[in-house]
Amino acid sequence: MRSVRGRFARWRWIFVWLTQAVFYGLPWLQWNDRQAVLFHLTERKFYLFGAVFWPQDVVYLAILLILSAFALFFFTAIAGRLWCGYACPQTVYTEIFMWLEEKIEGDHNRRRRLAAAPMDARKFGLRSAKYASWGVLSLWTGFTFVAYFSPLRELLAAAAALSFGPWEWFWIFFYAGFTYAFAGVLREQVCVYMCPYARFQGVMFDPDTLVITYDEARGEPRGARRKGVAPAAVGKGDCIDCTICVQVCPTGIDIRNGLQHECIGCAACIDACDEVMDRMEYPRGLIRYSTENALRQHWGMKEILAHVVRPRTLVYGALLLAITVATGYGLATRSDLRVDIIRDRASLGREIGDGLIENVYRLQIMNMVEFPREVDINVSGIEGARINSTRVIQLPAASTESVTVQVRVPADAAGPGSHPLFFDVSVRGDERHVVHEPSTFLLPE
Repeated sequence: MRSVRGRFARWRWIFVWLTQAVFYGLPWLQWNDRQAVLFHLTERKFYLFGAVFWPQDVVYLAILLILSAFALFFFTAIAGRLWCGYACPQTVYTEIFMWLEEKIEGDHNRRRRLAAAPMDARKFGLRSAKYASWGVLSLWTGFTFVAYFSPLRELLAAAAALSFGPWEWFWIFFYAGFTYAFAGVLREQVCVYMCPYARFQGVMFDPDTLVITYDEARGEPRGARRKGVAPAAVGKGDCIDCTICVQVCPTGIDIRNGLQHECIGCAACIDACDEVMDRMEYPRGLIRYSTENALRQHWGMKEILAHVVRPRTLVYGALLLAITVATGYGLATRSDLRVDIIRDRASLGREIGDGLIENVYRLQIMNMVEFPREVDINVSGIEGARINSTRVIQLPAASTESVTVQVRVPADAAGPGSHPLFFDVSVRGDERHVVHEPSTFLLPE
């Protein structure tokens, strides 16, 4: 594929740098003497800077996926396949692999000559250097991926001694292999044949969606001519039929045939066509971002922007905003102290003398902050109920403690059967942190 330079190519590289700075850089960040972002599978915790998420918070992962879906719908309805053209990992890593290929083997003409040449020491050396650079980048990508699930410091120590565990070995090479295969070998075939997004993008487009378009009224009929010759003088349109827009397209389509599902919206054809128009001394924009309605009705950018707000984008935007606000409120009011109560089924209710009935409970108390706490346990709901076991519990930072609690109630406090009982777990020194957890107390016949 032929490389291209221009304003949209610069934007692609800006997103390459941004996305990869985040991906490769986050595992190195430290927060409170731990990794800032870590899905710690063995501890079953997810650290995100100052927040700690537990398996019970999996609902937030589901909400994140829903938010991502609505964001994709929203931006696709406005401006087509922006994600595919600028930030998709397939696009990003293909750009990086192609950059390495060009730096080692040369531009597309040199690469074609090299491919046609017989194998010799020079060709072997260039090919070996290219494949080695791809391999190193792929392995580093796989290592970084695993660093999101195993602490980076432990991985670095294991790497120095080549003593990874079996799962670390597997996932490093698995992710590296996929990176190498997708970005180095398959490339555009992933977008054309494997990615499902190309197939259902049409349902998110409408005549006011901003997509890459060819101005057929201006460009046709096509034909070659010398530089500076006015199209009207030769009875042609502005398109000189150089096919460079096809040569730079990652998926190999001809945008002059109209929008096709293979188009990933990378705008490489726009940069290529603008460069040709500059050489021919014609106005830019023969291939440009526009909409179906804008081409048909000859709208300018003012009219195009005026049609961004329409029922489809309003619905997507409203849903996106509502879910974001609700999620933000849920996170802001999320309790950092949780209590789960499990009744001891081996001893549902027993008489212990002195006219008392005892029930035994197991409390799972979760301290969801990264500093130790001291909590008090009290009961309410039944007159005379009291705890016969330890009432003050020390909770280490970001931990779960299991506590056995014996609750005793006078036999004449209520009639036989099940009665509501409440456990009040409060943080010492902070009356705002109180968990009021319901349970039941069984009084025998």
